[in-house]
Amino acid sequence: MPTESYEPTDRRPIASRERRFWQKIAAFLAARQVSPNAISVAGLISGIAAGLLLAATRFAGNDWLQRALWLTAAAGMQLRLVANMLDGMVALASRQASRLGELYNELPDRVSDAAVIIGTGYAVGGLPAFGYIATCIAILTAYVRAVGKAAGASNLFVGPMAKPQRMFVLTIVALLMAALPGNWQPSWGDRHTGLATVGLAIIIAGGLLTILRRLALIVRYLQGPIE
Repeated sequence: MPTESYEPTDRRPIASRERRFWQKIAAFLAARQVSPNAISVAGLISGIAAGLLLAATRFAGNDWLQRALWLTAAAGMQLRLVANMLDGMVALASRQASRLGELYNELPDRVSDAAVIIGTGYAVGGLPAFGYIATCIAILTAYVRAVGKAAGASNLFVGPMAKPQRMFVLTIVALLMAALPGNWQPSWGDRHTGLATVGLAIIIAGGLLTILRRLALIVRYLQGPIE
């Protein structure tokens, strides 16, 4: 149950949280008793929708429809991030922060990640195998963070390929695909591999580096002196 005394620890550092615009939005939602968990669910829906829109680009009947799908998917990814930021802000502003809210914050993130990244694998220029590999790595980065926290280390959000960076890479891919003329969109091989695969490859490489970096920090903490 929500409790006024509960204070979440080790929150992801997000610079936008300090901006007056978002603080006013959070205060507005809190004043109207909007549930932080409902905001988390809205972020989940946005992530799933973005993934479906990305996959749908492969089946678009014409160029303009395909571009509209890319653009809408980019908006869905960003809405997901906004919801992920606002749920915690509203929870604190309305004194609804709770341990259950932590669960609502974490599980939808993993589902949204999977939906968006797998959707990119099935999008125009994507490779499904890369989508599944990138999804596994994205989930593993979160798992390593959770294991570190359970072992007593701080909640490590270090990159270079944490959730915000993954969504940034795929948003850029979507915007480029929406804006570039057809003959400017790269395509390689019989499977017409393109920007979507490039974005997934960046996530895979950056994700592996992120996992190694987080593991190194956790090991350093666990091997340190106990004060």
